[in-house]
Amino acid sequence: MAAKILMVCLGNICRSPLAEGILRSKLSNSFIVDSAGTGNWHVGNAPDPRSIATAKSHNIDISNLKGRQFTKNDFADFDYIYVMDNQNYKDVIALATTEEDKAKVQLILDTIFPGERVDVPDPYYGLQDGFEKVYEMLDEACESIAAKLTK
Repeated sequence: MAAKILMVCLGNICRSPLAEGILRSKLSNSFIVDSAGTGNWHVGNAPDPRSIATAKSHNIDISNLKGRQFTKNDFADFDYIYVMDNQNYKDVIALATTEEDKAKVQLILDTIFPGERVDVPDPYYGLQDGFEKVYEMLDEACESIAAKLTK
């Protein structure tokens, strides 16, 4: 069975839906890719229109995604959990109950900047160009993840 991968950010409307869409575009349908937020503010909402537009400009459709909150059950449901920043990492790790759970969690940019603990900036309060910069970071990280998962 192929791996199950979860992308996590704060609200699940900007960075993690972009990461979900990007990684899905690089993997076969046998992989399961999902996203969630550590907060509950946007549960049931579509991604931010700027994330949708950025993804669309790269031929990726994330308009049908709906926000959801990360739960402890996600540790059992997913093989890999990629978080967008150090605060998301702390929030997710705080819900882990075993070392196996903790081992599943990684900062997404550690895939391209190992050990540097680099955050994907939250573009929510910025302009459209911030979403494009986030896309570029996530695209490079997802390329690395896809290569690792498909070798």
